[in-house]
Amino acid sequence: MSRVGVIGVGHGRFGRRSDATVQELAFEAFRAALQDAGIERKELDASIIAAVPEYHKQRSVAGVVQEYLNLNPLPTWLTEAACAAGSAAVRTAWMAIKSGLHQVVAVIGCQKMTELATADILALMGRVGEVQWESVFGTTFPGYYAMFATRHMHDYGTTHDQLLQVAVKNHHYGAQNPNALFQKEVTLEKAREGEPVASPFCVYDCCANADGAACVILASEDRARALSKKTVWLDGLGCATASMSVLRRPHLTGLPSAVGAVQQAYRMAGVTAKDIKVADVHDCFTIAEIMAYEDLGFCEKGQGGRYIEEKRSYIGGGGVAINVDGGLKAKGHPIGTTGVSMTYEVVKQLRGECGPRQVPDADIGLTHNVGGIGQYCFVHVYKRD
Repeated sequence: MSRVGVIGVGHGRFGRRSDATVQELAFEAFRAALQDAGIERKELDASIIAAVPEYHKQRSVAGVVQEYLNLNPLPTWLTEAACAAGSAAVRTAWMAIKSGLHQVVAVIGCQKMTELATADILALMGRVGEVQWESVFGTTFPGYYAMFATRHMHDYGTTHDQLLQVAVKNHHYGAQNPNALFQKEVTLEKAREGEPVASPFCVYDCCANADGAACVILASEDRARALSKKTVWLDGLGCATASMSVLRRPHLTGLPSAVGAVQQAYRMAGVTAKDIKVADVHDCFTIAEIMAYEDLGFCEKGQGGRYIEEKRSYIGGGGVAINVDGGLKAKGHPIGTTGVSMTYEVVKQLRGECGPRQVPDADIGLTHNVGGIGQYCFVHVYKRD
């Protein structure tokens, strides 16, 4: 069967972008992706916008972005899967191309989160959980993941220092990423001093809200080979879901949706966890990255704390190099954009274009994008020729 490939990528700076509207953020990334692909707008035949609309004053953000990018009258639509909206959009583009309906599709993740007050954002995030029986009791996004961390510590002896070492690593690489929100290293000693958020978390266990955009352009195999000499192929896709309520989950030490999604993606791509050289995983909180190590098969269940403590997720650490763009923790988390940003990083890694953050001999990469508290998970496997 024919393949679908990424022929161009673009990324803007993440941060408190009071200098730009959501349309302008989208344009930064879109223009860069067109330039990277070496094509013009006329080569596109559709766009897909990834965003979570509640964070924008504009009700139908896809329409205003499409107009600003001068893409009318091409078809466009919005995807939303909470924090996994970006990867949902990439999957949707892949399906549209595989069906033969479209040949070249731009996927644009764009989010303005700082238009709302922090209290409003926390309220929205808390409602990602089950509204009828959980969020009415005051659940928050950090609170949910703090429960995961507490249970992981109880069952496997994971320590808070091990959690904080995820933050140390991701800030180390974020300091080398010009698009990251936080471009400053953090020591373990400094991280330990962070103000408490939700036990056992302190501020350094948590990612930050941000504004920002990223864009990837996907094409059918025929069009990709005609348009690009640096295509990266999206050869494995997995998607699974879990209950909205954590009370209905079989356990609190991992995400069943991630396990299901990665099994699908590995099988489709014809690879195993041992073949992955570089990965961008959903580290909304430090425990989320440790659970991802285990859910994705990079280490045994319960060994995620040791995996980071031994620095196996660093470049050259002997394991899979993970979140070497800073991850959500240091790069920031404009929620509709994150999955597209992950794709950008893995594509750049497989093309050997990441400078001091380059993973040697990276030929197979993975993205792991979680929506909410694990209700949705999308895993994608990318390969270079």
